[in-house]
Amino acid sequence: MQAFRSTVRVASQFRPTGLPRFYSTQKSYEHLLVSTPKPGVGFIQLNRPKALNALCTPLILELNQALRDFQADKSIGAIVLTGSEKAFAAGADIKEMKDLTFSNAYGNDFIETWSDLVTFLKKPLITAINGYALGGGCELAMMGDILYAGPKAVFGQPEIKLGVIPGAGGSQRLTKAIGKSRAMETILTGDNISAKQAGEWGLVAKVFETPEATVDGAIATAEKIAGFSQIAVKAAKEVVNKSQDLGIREGVEYERRVFHGLFGSQDQKIGMAAFAAKAKAEWKNE
Repeated sequence: MQAFRSTVRVASQFRPTGLPRFYSTQKSYEHLLVSTPKPGVGFIQLNRPKALNALCTPLILELNQALRDFQADKSIGAIVLTGSEKAFAAGADIKEMKDLTFSNAYGNDFIETWSDLVTFLKKPLITAINGYALGGGCELAMMGDILYAGPKAVFGQPEIKLGVIPGAGGSQRLTKAIGKSRAMETILTGDNISAKQAGEWGLVAKVFETPEATVDGAIATAEKIAGFSQIAVKAAKEVVNKSQDLGIREGVEYERRVFHGLFGSQDQKIGMAAFAAKAKAEWKNE
């Protein structure tokens, strides 16, 4: 525990002053700070300050484990992922990639684990972005279900400047978020997207006035979501994500089937009975 307190003190100089400074944690990590700042809220902060939170395989493996732990924890209803004031994640660690060959990268499925969280995480993930979110950092930010940005957040996919292209979903998620023309321009030129542009283009849900407000806002939203039925929240996330894969007719039919299925849950009975009685719903998450 003493070692963890020391880690928190060291990391505090790289984070906005509004970030949680110390809370209980399930385990300590080399590249993450993990806490529960509010009831029902899991909080993960990337913690490679000297590398501007550059993403590397050890960090991603830790991140996946922390997310799996929160996924399995029934007391957690939503999760916040952030970095420091200077950088959410300035990109992938070039030192890890520069000497790779095609056979090594392709044969060993390099960075495949970087997208694992999208497939297994059923709880809402809110990414709070301050500073740089470039390359892999931008891709990680876009894996969030809700994106919040600080006033000096900077997004971009500058891989073209390195002789490669986005490899962790950047071309796909950015295009769905801001449209083909803007995504094509961003990826082909390597130009950055400012926080203001990100808000105007719909890449982020909201742009906050300060870095502290960005993280506080993400935690507040996560706490609000965590106060609802986890069954309904899981279903809502599922149908919204399905809209990215299906046409409107198939999507509406899928949504309706999930909607009908919720009438088999206890929380549907609790929620509607509480509404009719003008009382607060006491969810069982069943």
